[in-house]
This record gives sequence, structure tokens and C-alpha cells, in this order.
Amino acid sequence: MSNTPVQSEPQQPAAEQDASTPYMRKIRSFVLREGRLTKGQQNALDNHWPAFGLCYQTSPLVLEQVFGRSAPVVLEIGFGMGKSLVEMAKNAPDKNFIGIEVHKPGVGACLGDAAAAGLTNLRLFEHDAVEILNDTIADESLDTVQLFFPDPWHKKRHHKRRIVQPDFVQLLRRKLKTDGVFHMATDWQNYAEHMLEVMQAAPGFVNVSASGDYVERPAHRPLTKFEQRGQRLGHGVWDLMFARKS
Repeated sequence: MSNTPVQSEPQQPAAEQDASTPYMRKIRSFVLREGRLTKGQQNALDNHWPAFGLCYQTSPLVLEQVFGRSAPVVLEIGFGMGKSLVEMAKNAPDKNFIGIEVHKPGVGACLGDAAAAGLTNLRLFEHDAVEILNDTIADESLDTVQLFFPDPWHKKRHHKRRIVQPDFVQLLRRKLKTDGVFHMATDWQNYAEHMLEVMQAAPGFVNVSASGDYVERPAHRPLTKFEQRGQRLGHGVWDLMFARKS
């Protein structure tokens, strides 16, 4: 996450973390690598953040006021450059979408694409997702949480940095509505197995998969260029979907 706010709206300091969730403060699941902004990305940040941008705050947002309507809410953690997020929002105008990304070039690229597509059902945060979920997203307000191709932290000594951990999953459980879905995808088999192990042990969740493990890529998740390249090289992709039941 960049410490430099977009435009002139300063980010507020994060609220004190509840003692029951120490993992989420001590270990980051991401490393901030500030790439250079292109001119187009900077222009998008300058021109389109007021329409699409949301800022971290220590009290929950009223999402009906944010979007000006009541509709199912899909939140994506780590949308990268935002191509698939914009496509999903364009293809599902009956839903509201929220994207969270810590890397400014990706936020700028997503803003530009969202504006070009004329979207009104998409909002973006440039901030740490755990802090947003803890403080800014109301409990039982989300219909879907998406986590697509997170950093796999493939070295064993770094596995503790993987975002899918028991504490994080229980945070999502609070934010999801009953029957709301946590949808994950990864192209690292070891991480897929880790996700499955964590989710199968997570109280309050039920696997949507009929086979008790993975699901086929649903039609609403776009096939990315990265994923297409991986398929040509024989790489696998694993989708997992778990529904909150209590």
C-alpha cells in the first residue's frame, strides 16, 4: 500500500487492532513495490478518483449510500491491473463491485478502464485489505468476496505470509452475509491445497464443490491473459468456493 494518498484526501491512521486478531497486524501478505506510473495511469488518478475512489475510514461505510442503490455487493481483494474486475462489473450491472489494491499503477489502470467503460457500479480502495475489512466494511454486508491469484509465497518459510489463514477467513465470515461466498483462485497447486485445508477447517463455511475440493472456473470469472498463457504451458488453475452458513 502506498503511503501517498490519491489526490488530496489523506488516509487516516488505522484503528487499533483487536487483540483477538494479532496475525493480521504483525504479518503482511504483500510487499509494496511501487512501480512507475504511466502518464495514462496518472491522468486516470487525477481525473477519475473522485468518481470511483473510496478512502479508508474507521467506521463502516453505508454501501447503499456509496452506490446510491441497494444491490448485491462483490468485493475483490488485490485486483492487480483491474482488467477482469472491470469486465465483471460491466457484465453484471445488477451488482455493486468494490476493488481493493495496494499498488498505485494498478489502481490507475483500473480507474482508466472503468471510466472508459462508463461504469457506475464500481468503487476502488487503495489500501491494505485487512484494515479495510476490519474497519470500513460493515459486518454481514457482502454477498461475495473474491481473491484471485494472490501472492503464493511459495517458499515454505514464507507460508505464514499467505493471506488465506484462519484469522483472515473468520474476518471474512463476519463480513459475508449468510450464504455469501468466498471465491478463491490460484495457479499454485501447493497454495490451492493450503487454501482447501484452511477452509475445510474453518467454522461456519461449507464447500460449494460437489466433489468436496475444487470447482470449475465459473463463467463470471474472466479468463485472464496470464491464465491463458499458463494453460498453454500446461499450468493448472484451481478455483475454490466456500459459502458462509453460520
